[in-house]
Amino acid sequence: MTDLFKTSLSRRAVLQTAAVGAVGISPALRSVVYAAGSDAPEKTEVKIGFIPLTDCASVVMASVLGIDKKYGVKIIPTKEASWAGVRDKLVTGELDFAHVLYGLVYGVHLGVGGAKKDMAVLMTLNNNGQAITLSKKLADKGAVDGAGLAKLMASEKREYTFAQTFPTGTHAMWLYYWLAANGINPMTGAKVITVPPPQMVANMRVGNMDGYCVGEPWGHRAIIDGIGVTAITTQDIWKDHPEKVLGTTGEFVKKYPNTARAVTAAILEAGKWIDASLQNKNKMAEVIAEKSYVNTSVDAINQRILGRYQNGMGKTWDDPNYMKFYNEGAVNFPYLSDGMWFLTQHKRWGLLKEHPDYLTVAKQINQIDLYKQAATASHTPVPKDLMRTSKLMDGAVWDGKDPKKYADSFKVKA
Repeated sequence: MTDLFKTSLSRRAVLQTAAVGAVGISPALRSVVYAAGSDAPEKTEVKIGFIPLTDCASVVMASVLGIDKKYGVKIIPTKEASWAGVRDKLVTGELDFAHVLYGLVYGVHLGVGGAKKDMAVLMTLNNNGQAITLSKKLADKGAVDGAGLAKLMASEKREYTFAQTFPTGTHAMWLYYWLAANGINPMTGAKVITVPPPQMVANMRVGNMDGYCVGEPWGHRAIIDGIGVTAITTQDIWKDHPEKVLGTTGEFVKKYPNTARAVTAAILEAGKWIDASLQNKNKMAEVIAEKSYVNTSVDAINQRILGRYQNGMGKTWDDPNYMKFYNEGAVNFPYLSDGMWFLTQHKRWGLLKEHPDYLTVAKQINQIDLYKQAATASHTPVPKDLMRTSKLMDGAVWDGKDPKKYADSFKVKA
C-alpha cells in the first residue's frame, strides 16, 4: 500500500469519525433502524454522476464522510466528462442521480436539448459561486466588466466568442442574462459555443473564446494561470440564485421513493457539514481537489468557498454571498419559482417556441413532498412558501406569479 493511499485512507477515516460525532448517531445504528422499517431504501447502492466543479462537494462528501450509511444507502460518486454525458446517462438509467444543471433537467422534461423524459429535481445543491470570465487580452483593452465589453465590441468589430456549458443550463442563462443587460444580444451579437467545464481554461489559453461562464474553480483557475479576469460573479447577477440540483428521472422516484428520500437526506446533511465551519470547508477543498474529483490544486478551490475573491486585476474583496451548500436549509428547498425562472429564459431565448404551463411543469419536476420528508429526516428547516421573490441585476423582479408576462417583458431576446 503506497504512502499516498495510506494518507488518503487515514484522512477519510478521520473525516468520517468527525461527521459521526457531529450528528451523534452511529451509521450502523441508523442503517439497522432503516432496514427494520418500511422506509428502508429499495436500492441500497446508487451511482451519482458529477462534473468536476466545486459545487459537486455535498454529493462527494456525503460519500466520503460516510453520511450516506446513516440513511441506509451507499453513494458511488461517478465522474463525468460533460453535461451532455450526464443527461444521456440519466435518461438511460446508467446513472441513478446526478449533480446537474437546473435548466438541463427542465429542458429534458420538455424535450429541449437532445432528449425527452420525465425528470425530477429532489433538492437544490448550492446557491451562488459561478462567474463570468473574460480573457486577459480583452481586459487589457478595457473590457473588464459588462460596460467595458459592450464598448469594446462596438468599437472593434469582429466575431466575439463566448462559452457556456450546456444550451439549457444555468451557465448559459447567466451568460445570456448578463450580456443582454449590457445591451449585447447573445443570439445575434456574439457567437456562443458549448464547452465542458474542465476544458474552459485550456480553451481560453489557446484563444478559442473571449469569455466564458462556468462554475468554480474554473473562474479562479483562469486568474491563477494569468489568462483571464472575473468580470462578474453570478451572485451579482442574482443574489442567492439556484444553481446545481440533485436530479433524477420521474421513473426512478416512482420506483424507488425511499432511496430518493434517503439520498436527499444524506446530501442535505453533507451540505450542513460543509457550511458548519471554516475548518470543514477547508477539509472539503482538500478532498474534492483530488484527481478522482475536481483534479486541481487546493488553492484554486479554498479561497472562493470562503468568499475571498480577486478579479485578476489587483482588486480583492470579501463576498458574503459566496457559494453556500446549506445556509440553515435556505439553499436546498426546490422552490417552484426557481424552476419556472429557467423556463422563462428558455422561452426568452427561443429554446421554447411557445409558453409552457410554467407552474404545472414545475410541480411535475420539483419533488416538494419528498424533499420535506428528507428535510424532516435530516433536521433541515423548511420554508413556508413554495415561491420566493428575487431582484436581478437589471432591476427586474422575479416572484413566479406571472411567468408569461415576465418572459415577454425583456427588450433583448431571441
